Amino acid sequence: MNPDTPLALAGERVFKGIPASPGFAHGRVFIHHSVDEAPPVYPISAEEIPSEIQRLEAALIETRNQILEVQERISNAIGAKDAAIFDAHLLVVDDTTILDEVRRAISADKLNVEEIYSRVAHRFIVQFSQFDDPYLRERAVDIQDVTRRVMRNLLGRGRQTPTNKTPAIILAVNLAPSDTASFQRDKILGFATEEGSATSHAAIMSRSLGIPAVVGLRDVLRFIHAGDQVLLDGTEGLLILAPSAETLAEYERREKIRDQIESGLEALRDTESATLDGRKIQLSANIECPEDVPSVKEHGARGVGLLRTEFLFMREGVLPGEEEQYAFYREIVEGIAPDPVIIRTLDIGGDKLFRGIGPQREDNPFLGWRAIRFCLEETALFKTQLRAILRASAHGPASLMYPMISGIEELRAANAILEVCKEELREEKHSFNEGIEIGAMIEIPSAALCAPLIAREVRFFSVGTNDLIQYTIAVDRLNERVAALYAPTHPAVLRLLRLIVEAAHEAGIWAGVCGEAAGDVILTPLFVGLGYDELSTAPASVPRVKRAVQSLDQETCRNLIEEVSSFDTSDAIFNRCLSLAKSAYPELL
Repeated sequence: MNPDTPLALAGERVFKGIPASPGFAHGRVFIHHSVDEAPPVYPISAEEIPSEIQRLEAALIETRNQILEVQERISNAIGAKDAAIFDAHLLVVDDTTILDEVRRAISADKLNVEEIYSRVAHRFIVQFSQFDDPYLRERAVDIQDVTRRVMRNLLGRGRQTPTNKTPAIILAVNLAPSDTASFQRDKILGFATEEGSATSHAAIMSRSLGIPAVVGLRDVLRFIHAGDQVLLDGTEGLLILAPSAETLAEYERREKIRDQIESGLEALRDTESATLDGRKIQLSANIECPEDVPSVKEHGARGVGLLRTEFLFMREGVLPGEEEQYAFYREIVEGIAPDPVIIRTLDIGGDKLFRGIGPQREDNPFLGWRAIRFCLEETALFKTQLRAILRASAHGPASLMYPMISGIEELRAANAILEVCKEELREEKHSFNEGIEIGAMIEIPSAALCAPLIAREVRFFSVGTNDLIQYTIAVDRLNERVAALYAPTHPAVLRLLRLIVEAAHEAGIWAGVCGEAAGDVILTPLFVGLGYDELSTAPASVPRVKRAVQSLDQETCRNLIEEVSSFDTSDAIFNRCLSLAKSAYPELL
């Protein structure tokens, strides 16, 4: 990458990446380090051995204090039983077998403590993970978690989120869901990452928060350091180091224009989401925690079309029990009522890994043991979540849907477990909505092709376009090297979208879209023309989509579908959609 692009003024460095979430932010940089980054390796002298061992002791003390702090917090929140998992972590911190070997290796190999501790711990993790005894295999997970904590403290990365009063722009190689789950949202101005694509987790999270983001900024960490002043342009995909007064003035002018447009959209909050010829389309929000509820109301969404439950599992690094999950779902359901909430069951795997459950490393994680596949095997965990969702359904209009359904067998297996949970709750005298609606996420081509069969046994479809597109075109949506091939307007994707909604309506059920494409106003004419009943997107995107819907008429959009159905390239379909969008609502583009 050439950091000195023609756009740079004197003293500036401009880095070009992939626009991920529109808007501008100016502030200091906070460098976020992934816990899995390789440690530095360097030789030490014999005289430095005592100081390296002293560094190890200090890191162990800090780790022990951190574990005790988390244990106390969990115990106070959900009970001592759930906090007992950390007793095993404390034992690992003080394990003399591991520590004695680390001390010997530092003296023998004369390498820095980070490299030695990582090497020794990894060997124990591999060894324990291969035991047949389940208790010993679980020990490998404990060692892995403690190792991450010790390594963070050795590297001076104990705090992985901005902590002072001034919010910051988060800069990282990449950001996984497990990274962002612990961020204090009011401390974040925007995201910038070296890796990723427009559908990576950092991009989705930033759109959900309504903050700018740029991804795919190759090698930017070579030039930017913690505390540097930068300007982040998520609209054009730029990160500007040491922005000049002229640049800041220009962006201030753009921000005023953007604010004027946003102010006009705010007036739409209480208006109906309907086309010019009166076709109503439900606009819902994608959220992941109770803190998002005010944003749903603020932006005029009519309910939650996707509650991502996996982030509850990532918050504290400990499995939430039934009571904690019940309280979590109930707070959201009550906060959104009388509007509906669709709760997606655990979608672990792929890019969402939780330390301690699910696959920790797979060659092809998006094609592996994830989502409903994982839950159907880990039935105890699945039942705990289903029971909590059912109990929450007594407090407002809540539905549930299963992710990554590939065919009718998985749907029936999941529903069989759900029926067991219902019977248990009846016997225990717990209240729940006996008629809770069950839906299926359609995000795998096999499910789309079997949509007429699946539609007979659910009450609604919700299309997860993120995965449907990547599975249909065979493009890893998180790989920026093939990001250009990720095309929502691919003719094959359009055909599947049409098949899905037609199968739903033929069976008398409704169909929505909850993937990122639902928030792209260039694609709104497609979804209107296809006849989708609901669009669910990031709360901040709802006003824009509402303005787009209100500016379109059904007949024009249906004609668009018939026209582009004969097109043979993604670009041709996209450009025709763009042309219609520009004529209907140019101010949004």
